Amino acid sequence: MTEPSATTTTATTTTTTKAITHYEMLLAEHFSWMLGGDIPAAAAQQTELLRDLGVTPAGNGATAVDLGCGPGTQSLALVALGFGPVIAVDTSAELLAELAAYVKESGADIRPVHADLRTALREFTEPGTVSAVVCMGDTLTHLPTRADVTALLADVAVALSEGGHLVITYRDLTAPLHGTDRFFPVRATEDKLLTCFVEYADEETATVHDLLHTREGETWQLRTGSYPKLRIATQWLESHCREAGLTVRSSEMGQRGMRVLHAVRGG
Repeated sequence: MTEPSATTTTATTTTTTKAITHYEMLLAEHFSWMLGGDIPAAAAQQTELLRDLGVTPAGNGATAVDLGCGPGTQSLALVALGFGPVIAVDTSAELLAELAAYVKESGADIRPVHADLRTALREFTEPGTVSAVVCMGDTLTHLPTRADVTALLADVAVALSEGGHLVITYRDLTAPLHGTDRFFPVRATEDKLLTCFVEYADEETATVHDLLHTREGETWQLRTGSYPKLRIATQWLESHCREAGLTVRSSEMGQRGMRVLHAVRGG
């Protein structure tokens, strides 16, 4: 195996650190609010989405992996569908703590894991033992390079059992937006407002800038941050799923501008 150059390693680490730091410094404490403030309700929506795709366990003891679990909406959905255990992986200790508190209270068969998404399947699963892998909520675009995406797809194909499911939801940022089309309202309530806008750094990445306004009494405060996201084209992702040995069953536009890809191992 060829060792990566020092330059490549540094660039990848820096890109990864930017996304992790952005969540630690700005988004993590507000993430559940961003999802609507009702995690069980959000989980119910994800349950419906996965059920409509036909993502159900073949029997008892069907392990699932939630890559980029956040506070657990997809993990809870997988449990509701009958998967278990669910290995819930994220790089945010704060979001994992939020999920762990719910698991302790509910007894759900979810195992929160603080780990790098790029190595989690190799570290925490055995080949051919996983019934479902989900990577949702635009998590895939947080990876540093497209090469990381292809490597992750290869790991998914190894981890999945025959007929096992992969579900990815992501934004296709390959077509540049211009002017005010680059601005997106995320959520607004009486004392909090989050807006983001996108700039296109190069052919592979876009920079997302988040502007968070919070109110304390009569005073509004602004906090800002930015981090890179991958520009992943729909046809490119479908093609690399097939190259990894996965059969793409569906790939279409979902809600709120998110594309939904569903693939299975084998036929």
